[in-house]
Amino acid sequence: MSLSASAFTNVAPLVVPSQAFSSSSVHPVMTTARKTDLLLASTTADGETNGITDRIIKQLEKEEARMTRKRQRAMEKLNKYEESLNKLQTKKQEYLNGGSLASNPPGGNFSETAVRSAVKAFLWRVIAGSVTFITSLRFSGSITTALSIVGSDFFSKSFTMFVGERLMNKSQAGRKSGADGARRSLAKALIWRLFAICNTLTMAIFISKDLSVASKIAGSDAFFKTGLMFVYERVWAKIEWGKEYQVEYNL
Repeated sequence: MSLSASAFTNVAPLVVPSQAFSSSSVHPVMTTARKTDLLLASTTADGETNGITDRIIKQLEKEEARMTRKRQRAMEKLNKYEESLNKLQTKKQEYLNGGSLASNPPGGNFSETAVRSAVKAFLWRVIAGSVTFITSLRFSGSITTALSIVGSDFFSKSFTMFVGERLMNKSQAGRKSGADGARRSLAKALIWRLFAICNTLTMAIFISKDLSVASKIAGSDAFFKTGLMFVYERVWAKIEWGKEYQVEYNL
């Protein structure tokens, strides 16, 4: 059987209605599911956004409350400073107008600076060291021994006395009229001499190797230096340098 070209020319074309490809007729079930998914996704996204927003707001509110408390504390401090400043300004004006600025507290309380204590300790060590050298030389008969005894504790005793001065400075006992009283000076001389006797005796025994000589050196120091230190303390009591008076303002 043979086919000619004319046989295909008589075939009628296939016509498909346009309604068959309309959007409403293509997989209606899938279209509805897609819309549902989109709706759920949108709802979920809105919920997550709202949750994040709530957390941010809570954090901001927490920070706001914290800053409010800090501001309140700062305002309280500021009010106290302003009140104190106003009192000082008022007192200053009263003083300028001829009033009394302040009064010394009972006993004339004051404190000594660390520099004053250091100078006192060092100068005393020079004086006391000279006395120890003389007594050591007299009883030992040796310049080398005398120098060794003095040099062995020069800096250690200076430091120890400085510490003692700073500790004594914490107490106002025996201070009156802006100076140390005689009883306070005597107490300081006795307390220091107890320590110095033990120190000098130990070093003298160790260096001279003779208990008799060491006892004479320490004994003479105990008698002479106690009186000398009392005088030394009385002189320093009259020196104003290095004193810081604790003035109480009448506010």
